[in-house]
Amino acid sequence: MTGVAPRDPRGGGRLPPPPALDLRELGVRYGSLEALRALTLKIEEGQFVLVTGPSGCGKSTLALALCGLIPQANPAVLQGSVRVFGQDTREHPVHALARQVGIVFQNPSAQLFHGLVEEEVAFAPRNLGLPEEQVGERVAFALESVGIRHLLGRQTQSLSAGEKQRLAIASALSLKPRLLVLDEPTANLDWLGVELLAACLRRLNRERGLTIVVIEHRLSAFRPLSDRVLILREGRLAADGAPEEVFAGRERMVELGLRFPRLDASARLPRFLPGGIHPPAHGCPPLLTLQGICAGYRHRRVLHEVSFALYPGEFAALVGDNGAGKSTLAQVLAGMLRPQKGKVRWHRALKKLPLGRRVGFLFQNASCQLLMDTVAEEVSFAPKNLGLPVERLSRLALSSTGLTAFGGRSPACLSLGEQQRTALAAVLAAAPRLLILDEPTIGQDWAHLQRLMEYLRRLTRGGVSVLLITHDDKLVCRFAERIICLQEGRLAADGIPRREAAEPWEACGA
Repeated sequence: MTGVAPRDPRGGGRLPPPPALDLRELGVRYGSLEALRALTLKIEEGQFVLVTGPSGCGKSTLALALCGLIPQANPAVLQGSVRVFGQDTREHPVHALARQVGIVFQNPSAQLFHGLVEEEVAFAPRNLGLPEEQVGERVAFALESVGIRHLLGRQTQSLSAGEKQRLAIASALSLKPRLLVLDEPTANLDWLGVELLAACLRRLNRERGLTIVVIEHRLSAFRPLSDRVLILREGRLAADGAPEEVFAGRERMVELGLRFPRLDASARLPRFLPGGIHPPAHGCPPLLTLQGICAGYRHRRVLHEVSFALYPGEFAALVGDNGAGKSTLAQVLAGMLRPQKGKVRWHRALKKLPLGRRVGFLFQNASCQLLMDTVAEEVSFAPKNLGLPVERLSRLALSSTGLTAFGGRSPACLSLGEQQRTALAAVLAAAPRLLILDEPTIGQDWAHLQRLMEYLRRLTRGGVSVLLITHDDKLVCRFAERIICLQEGRLAADGIPRREAAEPWEACGA
């Protein structure tokens, strides 16, 4: 995968090969907002680099700059320079740079546009004009690399978010780039998916010499693989060094609101799941009841005879592997998907309320529910339309999500983590009785997540029910009072977490 070094025009043999990445005084500005400030660094070919930092520090902007999408496709001003294997990203078109650098976005749906899985992975090598035999070999290589060969023949729209994430990675790998940039690749993955991805990236890096840059908040899986760790803060480089050196500064990690990447591999969610189906007893009527719910899409059934009740003031976590049916169940609860069989019964006192007052739903892809020109307008939209006290609810929602200073900003100019919090604030402002959060950890640092979870706890004390859907084991074990587990579309466990198993976890980073 290494190119031939050019000859030194002054004589004396060949020049040393250029680094994989060479950033010199890199600055990126969106209008008056400085996202990156005077970044200067080099990444040598074959390195595995882990990039982290608080939400909104410029990580995703960096990813877009590395592949030339900034400034060629995104409305941003770039200062300084970015060179990929010696090629200036402003002088070479994005399609030419794509042979050198592949990128996987935070939102995988943004880069998937074919009907079938195999057609999606084949698209890029076909556009290189490769013979069909080579295209087939690349498709097989990419699917095998990320462990999704079993998805052959599936419609991309029918995939879970985690499956889409791995498909997007496979599509990038089909070009066999020399550099792979992944922006929060584990955001929608269960632990098996994370381990498969980590093993895949280890092989690509160690055996094929692929240079890898991973931008992440979940650090544990990538710490052992990394040669180098970069921490960004407010668009600047706050730390750069070997993992043992950077992560030795635990006080700095806490100050930045980042997780400390230390995790016993055995301390994972299965240890904390309730044994069997024993939902906690309550002394009040349920908020809503699911009775024998079967649901799916067209002819593919996802949920099979799912029955349970949610009660006022509960903080419950809905967990399960990718494709288990969690998001499908959330859509049924939110009234967005009609069950094929079974009933959803609300408490009679809530039936008179409009559905938007009964249930608030934060999607995995926050951009799908952002409609207005400013954050303040977005957050005030629901209470205005529902006849609620706009100023009080909007102010409370912005404060609880750490967005008070963002009211005049356009949601389109925010980082993905900030967009996620904006969508959540808009949902909170409607004061729903049931709050469903589908993977709210995307783009969020640990400090923001802790503050959010504490606020949700306060809401539950006022009678609001929270259903948290996540693969973040630490979040579940620290905050959930009940765990509901789906397995292949069926209810596998339901009850109180095993707190005795969670004690070692509390001191453990994730």
